[in-house]
Amino acid sequence: MTIHWCGTGLSSVPGLRRLIEGGNDVVVWNRTVDKARKVVGDVAKDIRAFSLEALSDALEPGDIAVSMLPADQHVPIAKVCLEKGAHFVSSSYIAPEMKALDEAFREKGLVSLNEIGLDPGIDHLMAHDLVARYRASKAYHPDNVLSFTSYCGGVPKMANAFRYKFSWAPVGVLKALKSPSRSLKNFSELRVNRPWDAITSYDAPLPNPESFEVYPNRDSYPFMQDYRFDADWKVRDFVRGTIRLNGWAEAWSGIFRTVEGLEGKPAAEVDQVLTGIATDLLKDNSYEPGEPDRVVLFVSLKAERDGKPVYHETWAMDAWGDARGSAMSRLVSIPVSLGIEAILARRVAAGVHPAPHDPALISLWMGEIGHLAQYLDRVDHLA
Repeated sequence: MTIHWCGTGLSSVPGLRRLIEGGNDVVVWNRTVDKARKVVGDVAKDIRAFSLEALSDALEPGDIAVSMLPADQHVPIAKVCLEKGAHFVSSSYIAPEMKALDEAFREKGLVSLNEIGLDPGIDHLMAHDLVARYRASKAYHPDNVLSFTSYCGGVPKMANAFRYKFSWAPVGVLKALKSPSRSLKNFSELRVNRPWDAITSYDAPLPNPESFEVYPNRDSYPFMQDYRFDADWKVRDFVRGTIRLNGWAEAWSGIFRTVEGLEGKPAAEVDQVLTGIATDLLKDNSYEPGEPDRVVLFVSLKAERDGKPVYHETWAMDAWGDARGSAMSRLVSIPVSLGIEAILARRVAAGVHPAPHDPALISLWMGEIGHLAQYLDRVDHLA
């Protein structure tokens, strides 16, 4: 059984190296072979130029194809896996086109495991754990009022005036500012077209308390079902969002105005303007070689009865770059490698899945993640 790891970008290397150094049979695929050799050539024995056709020719029944490539490559690779009888893994969100392959994967007894990086990924594990603990607690009651928040973000370890630094082309970050979100706030649906219209403050339960700026992203609603909230639970707040350093909104205010001014403009013009901005931002606000990055993640579940909290726990994680490399790369790619090991051990059912609910896997993976972050704890606010 061979692991075909496709893509050796900034968020791929630690997990890939872990699999190779663990004695697995791994073929490394990258569009540029020389770039792959620079990052894993000292341990990888088989590095090939990626193309869908070449990958298809190499796949054997029972193999695992891992896509750490751009999201538009995931479904084509997954379809090739179905044709060849192979499993599929990615760290990305499950697109509707991937979800549509669920029945086909189930019928063939194959796994498509997704959303097992950082966010999505580790955040899911934390949420599954909190919901299970709440259900099993003495505080559980169907009449409780629940509030759930999940905030994740990459921020500079050494803050700059711009309150953000880039590891790669900033165009994706800028385009994300144009993405609407939907969440639940005070029992009502909250739709936000511009993130800067919904920025609030968040006090993080770190050993040295710290406040951040947060805003909702994507559509939070489907995750109530994914996190196994009962349909009749009384949910006041349910928000999955992005976290930034304090002062981020003010530092980015000029960019917000520019993005707002692009509304309604032709896509080509929008891309041209954002690409121009991105070039300047990368030049002025990129990480220096060897400079540590920082990743923070906080997932919280609170239950109240008669206006008083009866359960309130938060998973809190703070990680930064060190001699092992960037925090972002290890927190994205090493959970992916754990997912691959779970498939090899036949611990993941056939079908298209996000991060697992299995308490034993969650415990195992969170134990591993504890070695990746400088701080990881489940905080009981009522203890």
